[in-house]
Amino acid sequence: ITSEASLALDHVPARVLKRLAHGDYAAQDELDLHHASAAVAESLLRRFLQDARDAGAHCVRVIHGKGLNSDGVPVLKNLCDRLLRQRGEVLAFHSAPAAQGGTGAVLVLLAPRRG
Repeated sequence: ITSEASLALDHVPARVLKRLAHGDYAAQDELDLHHASAAVAESLLRRFLQDARDAGAHCVRVIHGKGLNSDGVPVLKNLCDRLLRQRGEVLAFHSAPAAQGGTGAVLVLLAPRRG
């Protein structure tokens, strides 16, 4: 069983992360990375986050799978976790609730676009 992924920037209230974990925010867009190589997935995820923010999305879902076909290492999940921590537009992320993909997906809160 893979562990939950979670992060909130210091200025994001704990209740926001808790609501995200419960699936209280509706995902306005979704990216499914199943069967993508790590290099392709990274490129897709970077573009998706930028496009979603440009479109004014506040919450998005990224489906990365649980890594069951990756020789025990959840390559795409680890890639998503690392990339989401580096992106300035990401306020918080948490593994999705079971009904929305569980630990095979992550809900991401995006900062509003400036200007």
